[in-house]
Amino acid sequence: MAEASSDLPDSRFAVHATASDHFAWLRTRLAVERTLMAWLRTAVSLIGFGFAIVQFFERLGQMPGARPAVLPHAAEYFGVALISCGVLALLISLLQYWSIIRYLRTGSFATIAGVEGMRAPVATPATAVLLVLIGLFALFAVLFRLT
Repeated sequence: MAEASSDLPDSRFAVHATASDHFAWLRTRLAVERTLMAWLRTAVSLIGFGFAIVQFFERLGQMPGARPAVLPHAAEYFGVALISCGVLALLISLLQYWSIIRYLRTGSFATIAGVEGMRAPVATPATAVLLVLIGLFALFAVLFRLT
């Protein structure tokens, strides 16, 4: 068996604070931000589409001459499922975002990041939290017929 070499660094990777490494860190950081924005778009679509389905079929049932639905609550259940999926996707994506950002700002990456003392941008996560609240309102509006 070969013994471990004593010249290997203590951490998993050797960290060199160069400009190219800092820009690579920035590209990774921005990729995490883009991923959260993609989840935001997906969740907004799910929440909006679920709410629209519930409203459409509710209005359709009130139209004169419309036949009663075979499954009268199916559209409501489907809408609630879509809204719930949108809210759940936002919550999971926010947890993933915060854990990756925390990982990128600490440990051996702190040297490369060069962001000590700086606050992380909050626009995208704040928008996600706001959309979680809007999604929860839409969910409860459908569930309790507040609309």
